[in-house]
Amino acid sequence: MTLRFYDTASATTKDFVPVHPGQARLYYCGATVQGAPHIGHVRSALVFDVLARWLRFRGLEVTTVRNVTDIDDKILVNSRVSFADDYRGEHPREPWWALAYRFERVFGAAYAALGIDPPSYEPRATGHVPEMHALIQELIDAGHAYPAPDGSGDVYFDVRSWPRYGELTRQRVEDMQDAPDADPRGKRDPRDFALWKGHKEGEPLSASWDSPWGRGRPGWHLECSAMADKYLGSHFDIHGGGLDLRFPHHENELAQSAAAGREFANFWLHNGLVTYQGEKMSKSIGNTVSPQDMLREARPLAVRYYLGQAHYRSVLDYRPTSLQEATAAVERVESALVAARAAQLPLDWRTEDVPEEFVAAMDDDLNVPRALAVLHETVRAANSALAGAEPQAAQPLVAAVAGMADVLGLLQLMSLDGPRDADAAEHRALDALVQDLLAQRAAAREARDWALADTLRDRLAAAGVVVKDGAQGSAWSVES
Repeated sequence: MTLRFYDTASATTKDFVPVHPGQARLYYCGATVQGAPHIGHVRSALVFDVLARWLRFRGLEVTTVRNVTDIDDKILVNSRVSFADDYRGEHPREPWWALAYRFERVFGAAYAALGIDPPSYEPRATGHVPEMHALIQELIDAGHAYPAPDGSGDVYFDVRSWPRYGELTRQRVEDMQDAPDADPRGKRDPRDFALWKGHKEGEPLSASWDSPWGRGRPGWHLECSAMADKYLGSHFDIHGGGLDLRFPHHENELAQSAAAGREFANFWLHNGLVTYQGEKMSKSIGNTVSPQDMLREARPLAVRYYLGQAHYRSVLDYRPTSLQEATAAVERVESALVAARAAQLPLDWRTEDVPEEFVAAMDDDLNVPRALAVLHETVRAANSALAGAEPQAAQPLVAAVAGMADVLGLLQLMSLDGPRDADAAEHRALDALVQDLLAQRAAAREARDWALADTLRDRLAAAGVVVKDGAQGSAWSVES
């Protein structure tokens, strides 16, 4: 069966034909590191992790790019609001770049905990200002952008100059909201969006760069166009992100890239949002759930299963029982592989071991729910064979289960030594306790409660647990 994906731009499901034969190039929007992640951020990263895994399974050489937006209005505001007493131009108590890096590490820890593979490249916006300048100049030269006449240093994309503007979300310019990203007095049309934002009084000078139009910083939409072009070229296969990014972010990305002569992405894939018992998650309502909240309640294996079990384009609804249900479902798969190990059956698998029905489901716009149905049906068959007179007959089914679990990123998070191994059981119990303390410590560090963070580390050290902090979070080991 041919790989097929739903393309948001055309609102059709199309055959996937790589731009470069044998390769798949994927760009998806990562974190704006203004604060800690919520489960919507992590769901999006997990969706595109599964997509990349499946493209590799289908024999493609995959390049993935997930950007980090580390300069943004909200990053500056959060730095200022949190430390207002000390905020004096360039000298807040915690500089904006330190706040951004701190939350970048929190995102990285959440991704790593759930077995989300690092992308091929994870560029930061602040490292690509020259590429952004070049793209802006191209747009000015082509008549699609203009510097603000008020001398503010702002540069805007002229939406009226690009007849295709609105094609991604199928809107008319007249029906669109004004772009709220800069002072509208310098705009020809209130819907024109900022490519470059002139430095404003009261903002830290360190949050600006010299440019041909005056000192300033890049607009949000421009960053992704410049980085996608640098790492994937002017024409690549898939651009992804959350459904909430379709407008204005992805609409504006497409417009500025296409207006500068880039073919850009063949497919636009958007994952659905996460709700809480049918309602939109909101801090004001108090119904938000963080990855840390979920990891305190359940194993990473169960959290990954829960976040990945729905079709990527559908809404994923979170309920108080969601993680218990996910735990029960995924541990049935784990138990089958534990039983296979106990019967001395290997868990090695080959591409041809994965059932055709599973392959057909994943080829059909990454239909994970249908693929999971095949996985659980195969688990039931494997369990029956393992309980029979000749457990060795279960080997093909065991290989199929292992292959499907591996492709979905579940196998690496499983504890496969089984309850017969007392050491493994003790390790799982210890891991659950240590992970809870590490989650509390990460929350304390996020809140800059260094005293509590140090106390938690000391408690672990007193028990012989060594904690090592890294860019992807904290890992632990027992002193020998």
